Amino acid sequence: MSDPVIVSAARTAIGTAFKGSLVNTTGEELAEVVLRETVRRSGLDPARIDDVIFAESMYGGGDLARYAAVVLGMTSVPGQAVNRHCAGSLTAIGNGSAGIVSGMEKIIVAGGVQATSTGPKLTRRVLGTADQFEDWIPATHPDSPEAPNMDMSISVGWNTAKEAGLTREELDAWAFRSHQRAVAAIDEGRFVDEIVPIKVQAPDGSFREFAVDEHPRRSSTLEKLASLKVLHPEIPGFNITAGNSSGVNDAAAAVTLVGADIAAAEGLPTLAKVRAWAAAGVEPRRMGFGALEAISKVLGRAGLTTKDVALWEINEAFASVPVAAVKEFGLDEDTVNISGSGCSLGHPVAASGARMIITLLHDLRRRGGGIGVAAMCAGGGQGGAVLIEV
Repeated sequence: MSDPVIVSAARTAIGTAFKGSLVNTTGEELAEVVLRETVRRSGLDPARIDDVIFAESMYGGGDLARYAAVVLGMTSVPGQAVNRHCAGSLTAIGNGSAGIVSGMEKIIVAGGVQATSTGPKLTRRVLGTADQFEDWIPATHPDSPEAPNMDMSISVGWNTAKEAGLTREELDAWAFRSHQRAVAAIDEGRFVDEIVPIKVQAPDGSFREFAVDEHPRRSSTLEKLASLKVLHPEIPGFNITAGNSSGVNDAAAAVTLVGADIAAAEGLPTLAKVRAWAAAGVEPRRMGFGALEAISKVLGRAGLTTKDVALWEINEAFASVPVAAVKEFGLDEDTVNISGSGCSLGHPVAASGARMIITLLHDLRRRGGGIGVAAMCAGGGQGGAVLIEV
């Protein structure tokens, strides 16, 4: 058995769904781009890869990992799709790491793909009819007033804020800082090493290179955020707005995992060691707290405490989630999402976990190493977390 280590990583820039740069880019294309680049950066012979594991979410089936492998001529490499919604690519990295630790696998590419703009629409037959069909989005949990399965602003955003006693001012302040941090990271070139440029087609048919996250708002101010209407004014005290929520986005991200023994023997660059991974379940109405449960679980598995963690990536599906985590665990805000997160960079659901790991390992390397934790809540009342060491 050998410790799993990350020897290469790549992601696309994050596009704003339906109106951004990746509006005409398919999930298959995104998968192909990140698989090719992640393997290229590893320097490994593609024929040696044991498996490609890509998360998908609400994508309607298929297997983007295998699709990309075949397109790239890696026909001897199998591929599998996993789905834990928001935490899907954290699960992919955890599953890949487990294969390496068990000794059953030697080299795995793991990540996720979210092509919201071009994803297929699902339909299902109307019950009791033979030829009538309706648009359909698969539910993550049974619908209920306290936890609507198609309105995460209540199930995650508001329920988390209410239980944790968070104010609108706290949420807006966090979202504003997220934009500031993301813009600073872009301007300082911190994401350049993470991103593989991708050619995209404009409405006029011309092509250009897309290599910079486009969702952060440079013009964001506390005053603008405060002026936004809440999403459910009919609910007393409701404090969730579009401004303190994540975006709807397109992107893909992946890492190459190998055993530490292989990395040492072949002189591969070890970017980070994967120390622990975990998934957790909570009541659907407490979905946002799935991230906190996963944090506790992954720290326990690693035999560490919050004081051992240098940097955190806690996804801003809604600002209430990281703010609740900061309060619950007594975290230093200056160590959480230091390069932005969902409210600013956006939340390409199935790719977000891998994106967070990639950003986290680069931020840790810039500061000389340490322990990092990436965590997020997930549909249905779940959470996922991965703990790495640089």
